[in-house]
Amino acid sequence: MSATAEAVLLVGGQGTRLRPLTLTTPKPLLPVGGVPFLVHQVAKVRDAGVRHVVLATSYQPGIFVDVLGDGSRLGVRITYVEDTVPLGTGGAIRNVADVLESGPDDAVVVLNGDVLSGHDLAGQVRDHLAHEADVTLHLVEVDDARAFGCVPTDADGRVTAFLEKMPDPVTRWVNAGAYVFRRRLVDEIPTGRPVSVERETFPGLLETGALVRAWQETAYWRDLGTPATYVRGSCDVVLGLVPGAVQDASVRGEVLVQAAATVHPSATLGGGTTVGPGASVGARAVVEGSVLHAGAVVEEDAQVRDSVVADSAHIGAGSTVFDAVVGSGAVVGPGNELRSGARLWPGVELAATSLRFSAGD
Repeated sequence: MSATAEAVLLVGGQGTRLRPLTLTTPKPLLPVGGVPFLVHQVAKVRDAGVRHVVLATSYQPGIFVDVLGDGSRLGVRITYVEDTVPLGTGGAIRNVADVLESGPDDAVVVLNGDVLSGHDLAGQVRDHLAHEADVTLHLVEVDDARAFGCVPTDADGRVTAFLEKMPDPVTRWVNAGAYVFRRRLVDEIPTGRPVSVERETFPGLLETGALVRAWQETAYWRDLGTPATYVRGSCDVVLGLVPGAVQDASVRGEVLVQAAATVHPSATLGGGTTVGPGASVGARAVVEGSVLHAGAVVEEDAQVRDSVVADSAHIGAGSTVFDAVVGSGAVVGPGNELRSGARLWPGVELAATSLRFSAGD
């Protein structure tokens, strides 16, 4: 087997758990640490030796081209393939087979497009090649595996089963969404219908005696599928907690203030906060552990904590936003409170004085 030259990034999901942020921007293109999330993933595969990247798109495919272009500024060549109908993880991988250029026994990296990981991808590829594996999966150890399907292995690192969620998991090692495939196995995935690699492809390989190996590494790992994990992941990048992530040169201490953004000298910012391009933070305002998208406005004496304020949204004077999402162009009027997982849809205005609004209200 030869070294990898290609990677497939699965970026077709609609990101429904992140709405309203994903109504206009695909999840993999939301800013994380000041750059579109996919920039981190492309840099990761590039640093592992990949030069040809295939994006398996579906939802709003044209925006990916607008943002990433041909990949040359990121040091790779990008090919785009659109799924016109939902195909699942396995189906999406199979759908790009015709544009892959590697030989049948070469290694192809596959990454889920919503996982921020600091694991050693180059090491995973080397292990895959050294053992002449059919597939090598990155597994991460979690404190509580009940929310995940778990993946037991033997003493030699061979995967022995793929188990669904259970109340008493047999292991705390779970699928982390980064795979290395032997190229010819991509062609063996069925066409014309949805296929799940987790429920069909990988268990099927075990049944045939294929060598499915585990790359077990408890490095930084976070699924960015919810507002809370998205905000936390972005803050962790700013704080330098994610090995290999792209670090914006504008980071100062615990804060990233991007081009044309303004922060009043009396404002307090911290916790990995990003103040996006053209955004502004007023006098005595507090923004902690949050993401302000381009053009967002936080007025004087307002507090924003553990939240995301989308592009051109407006947080009025003296308002409090805690653990919430404020959609594009939405307005939290002066003296209001938005909290506890609440989501304010794009263009909506909270205008009543001292209105307390939370998820479930």
